[in-house]
Amino acid sequence: MPDFVARRIHQVPPSGIRRFFDIAATMDDVISLGIGEPDFVTPDSILQAGISALQSGETHYTSNSGILELREALSDHLDNHYHVHYKPEQEILITVGVSEALYLALTAVLDPGDEVIIPTPCFVSYQPEVLFAGGLPVELPTAVEDEFQVSAAALEAAITPKTKAVLLGYPNNPTGAVMTREKLEELALLAKKHDLLVISDEIYDRLVYDGHKHVCFASLPDMFERTITLGGFSKDYAMTGWRIGYAAAPEEILGAMRKIHQYTIMSAPTASQIAALEAILHGENHVQLMVAEYDRRRKLMVKGFNELGLKTFNPRGAFYAFPSITAAGMNDETFATALLKEEKVAVVPGSAFAAEDTYVRCCYATAYEKIEEALERMYNFMLRHG
Repeated sequence: MPDFVARRIHQVPPSGIRRFFDIAATMDDVISLGIGEPDFVTPDSILQAGISALQSGETHYTSNSGILELREALSDHLDNHYHVHYKPEQEILITVGVSEALYLALTAVLDPGDEVIIPTPCFVSYQPEVLFAGGLPVELPTAVEDEFQVSAAALEAAITPKTKAVLLGYPNNPTGAVMTREKLEELALLAKKHDLLVISDEIYDRLVYDGHKHVCFASLPDMFERTITLGGFSKDYAMTGWRIGYAAAPEEILGAMRKIHQYTIMSAPTASQIAALEAILHGENHVQLMVAEYDRRRKLMVKGFNELGLKTFNPRGAFYAFPSITAAGMNDETFATALLKEEKVAVVPGSAFAAEDTYVRCCYATAYEKIEEALERMYNFMLRHG
């Protein structure tokens, strides 16, 4: 048959996350430490807001930009938490998850051949989305010795005349790393010096630990005009299946994103937007309870991995640990495959996130008791292999 598929699509492999879970789905008694999804059900008040919306007939399109009340609440939220003010009418767009927001941002700003610098390890969709938008992803490796923070010196060395943007994802998936304000300020100076756009994926902004305070990149001096802020409700409020996110950016950039959104999506799901409004207005206590429980699980997992000889960087954000598996004498694919087959514990190879093949990603958004059982199984595994 003729091959009608575009070359840029052929360039992109299937998601490295899904393969192991397709295998795990055929097995019984598997403990999954892989899928980056809260195990909490959406809090009841938020759930009921969505149900009530459906029952009262809120089943029609909203404004392309999203319900104004939700945009106003998000504007207040970002101002209150991070002291950055976006005009709800012109500078905030409600999207179908942060995935759509990322697609819109890249499609709106990239011309063919534009380079986007992506610190790695990073979320699996970053490089493919740059390619889909016609750009060229430029990977910038970070190291555990630097707590997986990108340095200004390394970033500047990667900048070329074709560099259009930097795509940041902190708190980080898969490492759990966060960026200090000082290091972000250094990156901000470079963005201004080289006239770069910064696309800042802040989906895990509220999930931080050990006293860390998240810094919204757009709040840094002179960064508002050159930043696209991406955020959402999936992680903070356990709303993954509602598919609701947002983008916030200066009016000209957001107008371009809205244009693509108009032709591609029309508007985000109405009931989901109403549930998101309830989350923003009345969900703070739920966020705090979930953060406290994630923190408890985080400490258990990191301590357990280190005791097993799987040296683990201390994550201070999101809900992932990123242990080194060198003590097992295997690469990441071999380790993940053997662990799944022998002990029925599912993890994701680090190479799926453009990391070295000496790491795996483990998610602690699963029950404390399941993490304990997974650690027991991994202990047996390491007795044989470590």
